[in-house]
Amino acid sequence: MHANVLSIAKSTTDLSKVRYYPGAIPAGFPSPADDFVVEQLDLEAELTKHPRATYYVRLVGDSLRELGVVDGTLAVVDCLLRPKSGHVVIARIDADFTCKVLQIRNGQMKLKAANPTYPDIVPKEGQTVEIIGVVTALIRKLPV
Repeated sequence: MHANVLSIAKSTTDLSKVRYYPGAIPAGFPSPADDFVVEQLDLEAELTKHPRATYYVRLVGDSLRELGVVDGTLAVVDCLLRPKSGHVVIARIDADFTCKVLQIRNGQMKLKAANPTYPDIVPKEGQTVEIIGVVTALIRKLPV
């Protein structure tokens, strides 16, 4: 299984709020800081459209490395969004879970890796494939 799903945890409506600087900070040239204001940011409101149908999934593997996914990346998965070609999805193939880029072309579905060393997953006849949800955000720690 590529980019395996390690664990699934249901979101709660009681996510803690975090300190948030409401201004934009450029990733390019520095700009003078306005008054440093700290507000509260509700991560659930920021990252989820359908809180009761949203899960957080920890991913492992390197099949999505070109999308910035490394071991331990959390994926925010909305189970109510209609999956479309190009979406990153959580899929169940028979009894196994995977996270891949959905591609639909000429009525044929493929699950593609974002790493050229992994082959496409093309469902075989008789195989059960279910799209569980659409990945809407990724959360990961940077090495410090």
